[in-house]
Amino acid sequence: MRLAYIGLDNYPRVVPVGYIWNGDAFIVCTAEEAPKVRALAANPRVAITIDTDSQPPHILLVRGTAGTEIVNGIPAEYLDASKKYVPLEQWDAFETQVRGLYKRMARISIRPEWAKLIDFETTLPTAVERLVAARAD
Repeated sequence: MRLAYIGLDNYPRVVPVGYIWNGDAFIVCTAEEAPKVRALAANPRVAITIDTDSQPPHILLVRGTAGTEIVNGIPAEYLDASKKYVPLEQWDAFETQVRGLYKRMARISIRPEWAKLIDFETTLPTAVERLVAARAD
């Protein structure tokens, strides 16, 4: 997933992040001192993109609002999200390293307010949909 937000210098940022969907929000966990934590406190409006590497690509576009809380220890969501990327044979070493590194973390909850799935089979980007419609006329 890529997370887009406005930095404290009022310039946009897009950063890759690990995430987990809990049924209500996308959860992203990060270092308590990460620049995005302070930026999201100042402006919680965000956009995210989740896409596939396969062809045709499937792209989920989401806009929403982020809430941030600082938690003691390692949030379960951070470990759950990491399991998608860390090979099983490396898990124990990864978890030990993480638990030794972070005393506290920021948990960012992104609540969707708008979403669109583009699958290039049944849905297209809006500009391409308009071109197709104009051509049909």
